[in-house]
Amino acid sequence: MRVVIAGAGIAGLTAALSLHAAGITEVVIHEAVEELQPLGVGINILPHAVREVIELGLGDRLAEIGVETADLTFINRYGQRIWSEPRGLRAGYTWPQYSIHRGRLQFMLLRAVQERLGAEAVVTGSPVTGLDHDADLLIGADGIRSGVRRALFPEEGEPLWSGDVLWRGTSYSTPFMTGKSMIMAGDGIQKIVIYPIAPPDPDGRQLINWGIQHKATEAAHRGDWNRPVSLEKVLPHVADWHCDELDIPGLIAAAVKVFEYPLVDRDPLPSWSAEKVTLMGDAAHPMYPTGSNGGTQAVIDARVLAYALATGRGLEFYEEQRRPVTNNVVLANRKDGPEVVLKLAHQRAPRGFADIEDVLPLAEREEIALRYKQLAGFEPATLNARRSWSVAAGASLAGTTGAAAGISRSCRSTSPS
Repeated sequence: MRVVIAGAGIAGLTAALSLHAAGITEVVIHEAVEELQPLGVGINILPHAVREVIELGLGDRLAEIGVETADLTFINRYGQRIWSEPRGLRAGYTWPQYSIHRGRLQFMLLRAVQERLGAEAVVTGSPVTGLDHDADLLIGADGIRSGVRRALFPEEGEPLWSGDVLWRGTSYSTPFMTGKSMIMAGDGIQKIVIYPIAPPDPDGRQLINWGIQHKATEAAHRGDWNRPVSLEKVLPHVADWHCDELDIPGLIAAAVKVFEYPLVDRDPLPSWSAEKVTLMGDAAHPMYPTGSNGGTQAVIDARVLAYALATGRGLEFYEEQRRPVTNNVVLANRKDGPEVVLKLAHQRAPRGFADIEDVLPLAEREEIALRYKQLAGFEPATLNARRSWSVAAGASLAGTTGAAAGISRSCRSTSPS
């Protein structure tokens, strides 16, 4: 079975590794850019995706370049604590959660692809712009402005802008809280997320990722997805934000570069696949970065697709397992997902509170957090009990003909349980 993947991002690289691990080894990735660079800022990989990376044999490499997230705390603009919860192993998962630089994660996956599939498995300067291809399957993993998706849905148009922009950057600072903590701060008008993405340097400083979501006062530059802006544009929006554990204005002021992104997504699709073509990752379900699920869901897409193909269940099974989940996450993220606690606390106590229990009782906070985990597929007990998406030795279909037949096969099999 010959597979062509459009895009050498997290989704495409994980797909190549997953197919290879499942016994489908004739795989090539076509990437539009001439030279891959470790670009981007921070990303969180949640336990249900970390599980998949570990099962691909890359757990040690991930641990070397990421920070094992210990806890997540929500605060208001005055530094008052709304909600705090353990994350990863401390929350009862069998697998950790990692905060990591997106570019470092991408290059870790790239090196693994080149080692296992060969240097020729990734072809740069080779955009995929249509559906014509010399393969049994074309996988569109080419991002929110996917050429493959455009070929499948030519009338869809541009991504949908929320009216918000994201300012994102990184700064070096001394570790805050546990040194493995995430902070989400918000007041109903803007949100700030802060977390470390690398272990401390020998001098004790740590690379901290931060992002600010803010209502735009002018039209977002939707054609420029990596637009640098001046610190002077950003700093007034955080000047009076307080946090006992961290100097938020000082952290932002220490950034070397700041980038602006429009907060965009797309409406869920009724289908991702046509004959011998399918989508995954941001090409299939671009979503707001709420709840740290974008990269995570892409990794799981890749693993489920490889399982579906290698076991003969085909694209129908892949969509049955993945499209309802990711569609629900896209829609939930539009309503702020688990971060809705920030908005609720602000609406009920815009000037702060003496006791959070009077504003947002613990039972309500716990229910919001649990509901999102269930919707996105990472409620601890369910995830820990689920069987692996790995394909057992000898279980994959024998030969190209059998594997290719699984692409269009109509099958109502259930997922591992």
